[in-house]
Amino acid sequence: MTMEKATARILVIDDEPSVCVSCKKILREDGHEVEYCLAGLEGVRRAIEGDCDLVLLDLKMPDLSGMEALERIRAGRPELPVVIITGYATIQTSIEAVRKGAFDYIPKPFTPEELSLAVHKALEDRRLRRENEFLRQELSVLHQGTPILGRSKAIEDILRQVLKVAPTDFTITLYGESGTGKELLAREIHRHSRRSERPLVAVDLSALSPTLLESELFGHVKGAFTGATQTRPGYFSIAHEGTLFLDEIANVSLELQGKLLRVLESRRLHAVGSEREQEVDVRVIAATNRDLYQLVEQGRFREDLYYRLNVIPIVVPPLRERTEDVPLLAHHFLEQARQSATTRVRGFTGEAMARLVAYLWPGNVRELRNIVERLVATVDDEAVRLEHLPPEIRGGQAAAASAETGPAPENAEQLKASKLRLKQEAYDRLEKGFVLRALERAGWNVTRAALQVGMARPNFHALMRRFGIRARDGEGPG
Repeated sequence: MTMEKATARILVIDDEPSVCVSCKKILREDGHEVEYCLAGLEGVRRAIEGDCDLVLLDLKMPDLSGMEALERIRAGRPELPVVIITGYATIQTSIEAVRKGAFDYIPKPFTPEELSLAVHKALEDRRLRRENEFLRQELSVLHQGTPILGRSKAIEDILRQVLKVAPTDFTITLYGESGTGKELLAREIHRHSRRSERPLVAVDLSALSPTLLESELFGHVKGAFTGATQTRPGYFSIAHEGTLFLDEIANVSLELQGKLLRVLESRRLHAVGSEREQEVDVRVIAATNRDLYQLVEQGRFREDLYYRLNVIPIVVPPLRERTEDVPLLAHHFLEQARQSATTRVRGFTGEAMARLVAYLWPGNVRELRNIVERLVATVDDEAVRLEHLPPEIRGGQAAAASAETGPAPENAEQLKASKLRLKQEAYDRLEKGFVLRALERAGWNVTRAALQVGMARPNFHALMRRFGIRARDGEGPG
């Protein structure tokens, strides 16, 4: 395992000069600043009053026992890690030292590698504790105002915009890739609106059957169509005096777009099969991961509905454009996962976090959350390290590209074979991404996904089998 180098101030308390000199020599080669003290009482005073980052403490000293010194240091500076070094190594003293707060225990004689590893682990533990405490405090402050997490300028700008437009009744459209948190932002807008005491109804339009979407939105009366055995209100009626969040608005057919426009403009609707007009008072927030104006130019989205929805557009940036938010989000998801799982994980090493920040996150915040939850469930260590990360993150973008292309060909035949292989691999990645994206949009319902992409279900299912994709691996029924 490669250890990350970090300069630290280390105090050695031991009455044997040779041990102190040896520790100083070993640890200075690791880049640390080392001081030592040959007396227990003086060492304790310097540990408490000084600014050292770690104490190496002997258990056997003439003027003060190591156990008593440990207790005094822990009482004076409880956050300071102490590693016990002693030639009197027994199970009993080891257990007692750890019980009283020692971080680790190494018996004399020790090798340079054993000392370096014990110091590295103690310093890493201290760093993780400090970082987690800082982020817990920051998360606490953020939670007092908003569940939208982020320190980036992009998030700050969005939150300022939310506070400005939320009290109005203007229609809002949220633009952003899948997994960026558009529904969370819609809930935040509702929370700050004058309608906050009334319901927010969230509707994923891509998950509803196109043939039943009108009745789902506007309601229907008994007998309106086969299977309508009773009168049911639609989502507009359920959201009366509240907020209606219409996710994936681009998936609505042109015919239904016209009916939706009339409801938005007149604030009146007809339930399917009803002659009676019903008034509705609803604030609409729409969301999409597509360019609506481009769809308008292609004739696939009504221009008048576009302008009716696009009164206040808000663009939610992908995670790759606000990488400074990755550490905060990662620790937030880690703390959430720790509450529902038995785990040793308490943080990330600096090298692991650097790779998380450098990754492009095609699945955005949702992907980050899923990765962190997987790490909490599988890592049996106090810190997530580089080797724990998935290959696509651990290797970085350049390494991934290198792995894909392989060694350079040496002749024309190898070049031809490599080009064919890379072409097939590119096709495979494209098709696999196509299937996964379709399943995600359809809530992992295979029939719905096939219908939405315009494929026969057997053909779509054949693609799933080819790439080993099973509906039960997703987050919804298949």
